[in-house]
Amino acid sequence: MNSVALRLLNQQLICPQFDSPTEVIGHMGAMQAQEYRMMRWAVAMRTKKPSSKAFKTAFDSGQIIRLHLMRSTWQLVSAQDYWWMLDLCAPKAIAATNSWMNSNKISISDKELMQVREIFVEVVADRGSVTKEDLVAALAEKDIRMDEQRLSCHIRMAELSGTFCSGELLPMKATYALASQKVRQTGKIDRDEALMRFARNYFRSRQPATLEDFVWWSGMNVGDCRKGIELLGSSIHLEKWKGREFYLTDDCRTRGFKKGRFLLIPPYDEYLIGYKSRDIVLPQEHRHKAHNNSGIFQPIIAHDGIICGNWAPFKDECQTQFFHEGFGTDDIREAWQAYIKFKL
Repeated sequence: MNSVALRLLNQQLICPQFDSPTEVIGHMGAMQAQEYRMMRWAVAMRTKKPSSKAFKTAFDSGQIIRLHLMRSTWQLVSAQDYWWMLDLCAPKAIAATNSWMNSNKISISDKELMQVREIFVEVVADRGSVTKEDLVAALAEKDIRMDEQRLSCHIRMAELSGTFCSGELLPMKATYALASQKVRQTGKIDRDEALMRFARNYFRSRQPATLEDFVWWSGMNVGDCRKGIELLGSSIHLEKWKGREFYLTDDCRTRGFKKGRFLLIPPYDEYLIGYKSRDIVLPQEHRHKAHNNSGIFQPIIAHDGIICGNWAPFKDECQTQFFHEGFGTDDIREAWQAYIKFKL
């Protein structure tokens, strides 16, 4: 089993199968969107013809939604998956938010929560899409002022209740819209069906992956993750590789890998953050150059799927720093030109 090649293929990082950003998000289930600017490239580089305009169109029209969902971090999900994933993940996310509030001595009463949310809904319904600054101004008009942490808690709870979702895509700032106006309501599904879909989305797009990988990525407990896998039945199986057990689906992509390819991967990309077993593509001695123990991930370069350097996505000129000799900036010219074309 060539685990590196399989991850590249099933993550759509080589020989992508999809034309649109929405299809990519649907395939991946959810994608990390911590870096507001670079989440666009993370999605687009997995399409046949990367386009920033195509991403913005899908985002603004509500086909792609950004919200806090798993592990108290930002993710992108498709509109078709938004409601059932929110139902599945919100209870644990709310518990985590409450725990964080308690540890930081932040107490918000139900009365305050509803009062602030009513103000939020009023201003967003009026304007369609607002920034955090707009929410601060709306609260100030009601003579309500709060610090950044408290405001963030109110916004987070509005997201997790299904009140807020992402609004218009701006160059640098996140915006908020009313989920009821932006995302078509879908029928409820039972928890077993949700766990099965959750597991299917994860393994089909990140295989080969371990149970521990799935637990890490999902933020769910081990029992729920095991159940999701079990519900997939005969469509998923185990294979041993280097002493570890990896799950693969029966429709795993195995063809299309070509050697010699360089990839410019954005920070917080699913290629690393989607796994606990990152050592498969990231040599241990270079781990600190790709991410630190505080959860900060860097832009990385991969050659044949192995992480080998860093790059600078916000510079006008191509800048690289490889981990060892043998590669240079000229090696990634083609990848850099694809990235520049995407931004235009």
